[in-house]
Amino acid sequence: MVDDERGLTSALHRGLSAEGFAVDVAHDGDTGLRMALDHEYDAIVLDIMLPRRNGYDVVTALRAQDVFTPVLLLSAKDGEYDVADGLDVGADDYLTKPFAFVVLVARLRALLRRPPQVRPAVLTVGDLVLDPSARTVTRGGAEVVLTVRELALLEYLMRHADRVVGKVELRDHVWEGTGEDVNVVEVYVGYLRRKLGRDTVATVRGAGYRVAG
Repeated sequence: MVDDERGLTSALHRGLSAEGFAVDVAHDGDTGLRMALDHEYDAIVLDIMLPRRNGYDVVTALRAQDVFTPVLLLSAKDGEYDVADGLDVGADDYLTKPFAFVVLVARLRALLRRPPQVRPAVLTVGDLVLDPSARTVTRGGAEVVLTVRELALLEYLMRHADRVVGKVELRDHVWEGTGEDVNVVEVYVGYLRRKLGRDTVATVRGAGYRVAG
C-alpha cells in the first residue's frame, strides 16, 4: 500500500491484516516504486497524489520495467478523465476516496482472482509492432504516432489477435469507467485505419474487429 495519509494507511493496514492480507506500507512514490520493483507482490494499492513521485508515474515506471502486478489506484479525483488517465497508464482498477472498506476488500479480491497474464514485451502481428513499455508503434519499420486511446485500442486488439473482438468488449476495456457510447469504438478504429492502413483492422460483420497486421 502506497499512500501519504498515515492515519488512513494505519487503519487500512489493521483492517486488511484482519482480512488475512500481509501488508507492506510506503508513504511516498519513490519508496513505493522501489518496494514494488524489489519484491513480488500480489497487488498494489496506490494513491495518485504522492510526494516525490505521483501514482501515475509509479505505474508507468512499473510497466516500463515489465512489472505487471495488479494496481488499484486510490484518488479523491472522481472525474471521468481522471479515471481514464489512471487506466490508460496501466492501472487495473480505480477507487475514489472516500470509499467503504468492504468495497476496497472486494476490489482487491477481484483483482487477485484474475488469472496472471503473461504480457509479451513487444507485440507483433505481421509487420505491425507495438512496444507497450516504450508506447511506440511501427508499421513496416516506420514509426507511427498514436494518441493514448488509439494505442490502448490497438494494444487490446493485438493482445487478442487470435480472435474477433466485439465492440462492447473493446469499449469496456479501453474506455472503462468513462461512460462512452459503444460507437466510440468505430470512430477510433477509423483513426487507426487512417494512420496504419485500411487493412490493419478488419471488420467482421455482426461480430466485431480483428487486427490483420
